[in-house]
Amino acid sequence: MTLTQFPDDWQTALCVAAHPDDLEYGTAAVVAGWTAAGKDVSYLLVTRGEAGIDGMPPEEAAPARAQEERDGAAEVGVDRVDFLDEFTDGTVEYGLPLRRAIAAQIRRVKPELVVVGSFEMFYPGGFVNQADHRAVGMATVDACADAGNRWIFPELIGEGLEPWGGCRHVAIAASTQPTHFVDVTETFDEGVASLEAHQLYNKGLGPDFPSPRELLTQILGMEHLRDYGEKVWAAQLINRR
Repeated sequence: MTLTQFPDDWQTALCVAAHPDDLEYGTAAVVAGWTAAGKDVSYLLVTRGEAGIDGMPPEEAAPARAQEERDGAAEVGVDRVDFLDEFTDGTVEYGLPLRRAIAAQIRRVKPELVVVGSFEMFYPGGFVNQADHRAVGMATVDACADAGNRWIFPELIGEGLEPWGGCRHVAIAASTQPTHFVDVTETFDEGVASLEAHQLYNKGLGPDFPSPRELLTQILGMEHLRDYGEKVWAAQLINRR
Protein backbone atom coordinates (compact mmCIF):
# COMPACT_ATOMS: atom_id res chain seq x y z
CA MET A 1 0.00 0.00 0.00
CA THR A 2 1.36 3.39 -1.06
CA LEU A 3 -0.21 6.53 0.40
CA THR A 4 0.08 10.14 -0.74
CA GLN A 5 0.56 13.16 1.51
CA PHE A 6 -2.84 14.72 2.29
CA PRO A 7 -3.40 17.95 0.30
CA ASP A 8 -2.99 21.30 1.98
CA ASP A 9 -4.71 23.43 -0.68
CA TRP A 10 -7.79 24.28 1.36
CA GLN A 11 -8.73 26.59 4.23
CA THR A 12 -12.13 25.50 5.57
CA ALA A 13 -13.24 22.02 6.65
CA LEU A 14 -16.40 20.43 8.01
CA CYS A 15 -16.12 17.17 9.96
CA VAL A 16 -19.37 15.18 10.09
CA ALA A 17 -20.12 12.34 12.52
CA ALA A 18 -23.08 10.41 13.86
CA HIS A 19 -22.28 10.71 17.59
CA PRO A 20 -20.21 12.64 20.10
CA ASP A 21 -16.80 10.90 20.40
CA ASP A 22 -16.78 9.50 16.82
CA LEU A 23 -14.35 12.15 15.62
CA GLU A 24 -12.12 11.63 18.64
CA TYR A 25 -11.13 8.12 17.53
CA GLY A 26 -8.30 9.42 15.40
CA THR A 27 -9.60 12.36 13.36
CA ALA A 28 -9.28 14.87 16.21
CA ALA A 29 -5.50 14.36 16.16
CA VAL A 30 -5.26 15.56 12.57
CA VAL A 31 -7.72 18.38 13.25
CA ALA A 32 -5.36 19.67 15.95
CA GLY A 33 -2.64 20.11 13.35
CA TRP A 34 -4.98 21.79 10.90
CA THR A 35 -6.26 24.36 13.40
CA ALA A 36 -2.73 25.05 14.63
CA ALA A 37 -1.84 25.86 11.03
CA GLY A 38 -4.67 28.40 10.90
CA LYS A 39 -7.29 26.37 9.08
CA ASP A 40 -10.97 26.82 9.96
CA VAL A 41 -12.52 23.52 11.08
CA SER A 42 -16.06 22.96 12.37
CA TYR A 43 -17.95 19.87 13.51
CA LEU A 44 -21.43 18.61 12.71
CA LEU A 45 -22.96 15.87 14.89
CA VAL A 46 -26.07 14.17 13.54
CA THR A 47 -27.19 13.07 17.03
CA ARG A 48 -26.30 13.92 20.61
CA GLY A 49 -25.40 10.31 21.42
CA GLU A 50 -28.34 9.91 23.78
CA ALA A 51 -28.43 6.11 23.47
CA GLY A 52 -24.72 5.66 24.08
CA ILE A 53 -24.49 5.18 27.85
CA ASP A 54 -26.33 2.16 29.18
CA GLY A 55 -26.59 3.47 32.74
CA MET A 56 -27.82 6.96 31.81
CA PRO A 57 -31.30 7.78 30.46
CA PRO A 58 -31.30 9.45 27.01
CA GLU A 59 -32.71 12.73 28.35
CA GLU A 60 -29.68 13.01 30.66
CA ALA A 61 -27.11 11.57 28.28
CA ALA A 62 -27.92 13.91 25.38
CA PRO A 63 -26.88 17.22 27.01
CA ALA A 64 -23.99 15.60 28.86
CA ARG A 65 -22.52 14.03 25.75
CA ALA A 66 -23.06 17.17 23.70
CA GLN A 67 -21.03 19.12 26.25
CA GLU A 68 -18.32 16.48 26.22
CA GLU A 69 -18.14 16.89 22.45
CA ARG A 70 -17.73 20.64 22.79
CA ASP A 71 -15.03 20.08 25.42
CA GLY A 72 -13.24 17.57 23.21
CA ALA A 73 -13.43 19.86 20.20
CA ALA A 74 -11.93 22.72 22.20
CA GLU A 75 -8.88 20.55 22.95
CA VAL A 76 -8.05 20.54 19.23
CA GLY A 77 -8.92 24.15 18.44
CA VAL A 78 -12.49 23.73 17.19
CA ASP A 79 -15.00 26.20 18.58
CA ARG A 80 -17.99 25.54 16.30
CA VAL A 81 -19.88 22.32 17.06
CA ASP A 82 -23.39 21.99 15.63
CA PHE A 83 -25.99 19.27 16.17
CA LEU A 84 -28.87 18.04 14.03
CA ASP A 85 -31.75 17.45 16.43
CA GLU A 86 -34.17 15.73 14.05
CA PHE A 87 -32.37 12.37 14.18
CA THR A 88 -32.26 9.82 17.01
CA ASP A 89 -29.16 8.02 18.19
CA GLY A 90 -29.18 4.38 17.13
CA THR A 91 -31.91 4.70 14.51
CA VAL A 92 -30.38 7.07 11.94
CA GLU A 93 -31.37 6.02 8.44
CA TYR A 94 -29.86 6.91 5.10
CA GLY A 95 -32.35 8.90 3.05
CA LEU A 96 -33.44 12.28 1.77
CA PRO A 97 -34.06 13.92 5.18
CA LEU A 98 -30.50 13.12 6.27
CA ARG A 99 -28.97 14.21 2.97
CA ARG A 100 -30.97 17.44 3.10
CA ALA A 101 -29.89 18.29 6.64
CA ILE A 102 -26.22 17.70 5.92
CA ALA A 103 -26.39 19.55 2.60
CA ALA A 104 -27.92 22.51 4.42
CA GLN A 105 -24.99 22.60 6.85
CA ILE A 106 -22.52 22.40 3.99
CA ARG A 107 -24.20 25.43 2.42
CA ARG A 108 -23.99 27.28 5.75
CA VAL A 109 -20.34 26.50 6.47
CA LYS A 110 -19.05 26.44 2.86
CA PRO A 111 -16.20 23.98 3.43
CA GLU A 112 -13.56 23.17 0.86
CA LEU A 113 -12.92 19.85 2.64
CA VAL A 114 -15.51 17.54 4.20
CA VAL A 115 -14.34 14.74 6.50
CA VAL A 116 -16.55 11.81 7.46
CA GLY A 117 -16.11 8.29 8.82
CA SER A 118 -16.24 5.10 6.83
CA PHE A 119 -19.59 3.76 5.64
CA GLU A 120 -18.24 0.31 4.87
CA MET A 121 -19.69 -2.70 6.68
CA PHE A 122 -16.37 -3.42 8.39
CA TYR A 123 -13.53 -1.32 9.77
CA PRO A 124 -9.87 -2.15 9.14
CA GLY A 125 -9.22 -5.14 11.36
CA GLY A 126 -12.62 -6.70 10.72
CA PHE A 127 -14.77 -4.92 13.32
CA VAL A 128 -18.40 -4.32 12.28
CA ASN A 129 -19.19 -0.67 11.60
CA GLN A 130 -22.21 0.65 13.51
CA ALA A 131 -25.41 1.36 11.56
CA ASP A 132 -25.56 5.11 12.27
CA HIS A 133 -21.97 5.48 11.06
CA ARG A 134 -22.79 3.77 7.78
CA ALA A 135 -25.87 5.93 7.17
CA VAL A 136 -24.14 9.20 8.01
CA GLY A 137 -21.04 8.41 5.97
CA MET A 138 -22.93 7.64 2.78
CA ALA A 139 -25.34 10.55 3.22
CA THR A 140 -22.46 12.98 3.74
CA VAL A 141 -20.72 11.97 0.53
CA ASP A 142 -23.98 12.43 -1.37
CA ALA A 143 -24.78 15.70 0.42
CA CYS A 144 -21.55 17.24 -0.88
CA ALA A 145 -23.01 16.98 -4.38
CA ASP A 146 -26.51 17.96 -3.21
CA ALA A 147 -25.14 21.15 -1.66
CA GLY A 148 -23.95 22.40 -5.04
CA ASN A 149 -27.09 21.63 -7.05
CA ARG A 150 -29.86 24.23 -6.83
CA TRP A 151 -32.44 21.77 -8.17
CA ILE A 152 -31.89 19.28 -5.34
CA PHE A 153 -33.65 20.46 -2.18
CA PRO A 154 -34.64 23.78 -3.84
CA GLU A 155 -36.48 24.74 -0.65
CA LEU A 156 -33.08 25.43 0.92
CA ILE A 157 -32.73 28.48 -1.31
CA GLY A 158 -35.95 29.82 0.20
CA GLU A 159 -34.26 29.43 3.59
CA GLY A 160 -31.42 31.64 2.45
CA LEU A 161 -29.02 28.77 1.69
CA GLU A 162 -27.69 29.27 -1.81
CA PRO A 163 -25.91 26.33 -3.51
CA TRP A 164 -22.29 25.73 -2.50
CA GLY A 165 -20.19 23.86 -5.03
CA GLY A 166 -16.85 24.67 -3.47
CA CYS A 167 -16.28 21.36 -1.69
CA ARG A 168 -13.09 20.24 -3.39
CA HIS A 169 -12.20 17.20 -1.31
CA VAL A 170 -14.08 14.53 0.67
CA ALA A 171 -12.00 12.49 3.10
CA ILE A 172 -13.28 9.16 4.41
CA ALA A 173 -11.51 8.28 7.66
CA ALA A 174 -11.09 4.66 8.82
CA SER A 175 -11.48 3.41 5.26
CA THR A 176 -10.18 -0.05 4.39
CA GLN A 177 -8.82 1.54 1.17
CA PRO A 178 -6.92 4.66 2.31
CA THR A 179 -5.19 6.77 -0.30
CA HIS A 180 -3.71 9.65 1.72
CA PHE A 181 -2.05 10.20 5.09
CA VAL A 182 -1.06 12.80 7.67
CA ASP A 183 1.68 12.19 10.24
CA VAL A 184 -0.02 13.13 13.52
CA THR A 185 2.85 12.23 15.84
CA GLU A 186 3.23 15.84 17.01
CA THR A 187 -0.50 16.29 17.69
CA PHE A 188 -1.13 12.86 19.18
CA ASP A 189 -1.37 14.21 22.74
CA GLU A 190 -4.03 16.73 21.70
CA GLY A 191 -5.98 13.87 20.12
CA VAL A 192 -5.74 11.91 23.36
CA ALA A 193 -6.93 14.92 25.37
CA SER A 194 -9.89 15.29 23.01
CA LEU A 195 -11.00 11.70 23.62
CA GLU A 196 -10.32 11.98 27.36
CA ALA A 197 -12.82 14.86 27.47
CA HIS A 198 -15.59 12.28 26.98
CA GLN A 199 -15.38 11.28 30.62
CA LEU A 200 -18.92 10.01 31.15
CA TYR A 201 -18.92 8.01 27.93
CA ASN A 202 -15.49 6.51 28.59
CA LYS A 203 -16.51 5.56 32.12
CA GLY A 204 -19.59 3.80 30.73
CA LEU A 205 -17.39 1.55 28.60
CA GLY A 206 -16.17 -0.22 31.74
CA PRO A 207 -12.80 -0.69 33.43
CA ASP A 208 -11.55 -3.30 30.95
CA PHE A 209 -11.92 -1.02 27.90
CA PRO A 210 -8.60 0.47 26.68
CA SER A 211 -7.78 3.97 27.90
CA PRO A 212 -7.95 6.80 25.35
CA ARG A 213 -4.16 6.80 25.01
CA GLU A 214 -4.02 3.04 24.58
CA LEU A 215 -6.84 3.04 22.06
CA LEU A 216 -5.45 5.86 19.95
CA THR A 217 -2.02 4.25 20.02
CA GLN A 218 -3.65 1.19 18.44
CA ILE A 219 -5.63 3.19 15.88
CA LEU A 220 -2.96 5.68 14.83
CA GLY A 221 0.05 3.42 15.32
CA MET A 222 -0.99 0.54 13.07
CA GLU A 223 1.97 -1.47 11.79
CA HIS A 224 1.04 -1.13 8.11
CA LEU A 225 1.21 2.69 8.40
CA ARG A 226 4.63 2.89 10.06
CA ASP A 227 6.34 3.89 6.82
CA TYR A 228 4.54 7.23 7.08
CA GLY A 229 5.23 8.15 10.71
CA GLU A 230 5.04 6.99 14.30
CA LYS A 231 1.36 8.00 14.52
CA VAL A 232 -0.58 8.28 11.26
CA TRP A 233 -4.11 9.34 10.26
CA ALA A 234 -5.11 7.77 6.97
CA ALA A 235 -8.14 8.44 4.79
CA GLN A 236 -9.59 7.67 1.40
CA LEU A 237 -9.67 10.96 -0.49
CA ILE A 238 -12.25 11.80 -3.14
CA ASN A 239 -11.27 14.80 -5.24
CA ARG A 240 -14.44 16.40 -6.50
CA ARG A 241 -12.72 18.69 -9.02
